[in-house]
Amino acid sequence: MELKDLIAKRRSVMPDQYNSKPISKAVIDQLLEAANWAPTHKRTEPWRFKVLQGDSQEALGVFLSEKFKSTTDKFSEFKFNKLRENPKKAGAIIAICMARDPEASIPEWEEIAATAMAVQNMWLMATDLQLGSYWSSPGLIDYMDEFFSLAPNERCLGFFYLGYYDTPSPERIPKPLSDKVEWL
Repeated sequence: MELKDLIAKRRSVMPDQYNSKPISKAVIDQLLEAANWAPTHKRTEPWRFKVLQGDSQEALGVFLSEKFKSTTDKFSEFKFNKLRENPKKAGAIIAICMARDPEASIPEWEEIAATAMAVQNMWLMATDLQLGSYWSSPGLIDYMDEFFSLAPNERCLGFFYLGYYDTPSPERIPKPLSDKVEWL
């Protein structure tokens, strides 16, 4: 598939759409290798990943749902159940983390942008492998240091859900580029 077609085909495929086909370590390694080629200012390579499969996914769901229950003013049984069940629906979850350059030699937003580019590389590779994926950044992300062992300069930015699927997401048609570009 040509790169421009791959970019246009990339979609968010949600956990409810995943089937039960397992994802091999070799496939996850391909995604992580693609991520590792992302551009990065001053070669800080701030992306860090934590791969969850099996019992660790279920543990994540329990943690997220219980943390939601203990911290919200507006409890919703629906949201509680979704937080608990979605991790189990995925073939794997990759926690997206960023380790800030200890010297703070570049602005933090550049470290976040580099990590996002690493995720985009994974997303494009997943699309090429016909693997569904979705970046979730729940409001509970600020509590992930209670679930993961994070370095002092590291923080979790979200979860990259992965799963094989039977029915693709609908085609996305972006708004016209002319609405977003000004030629000077």
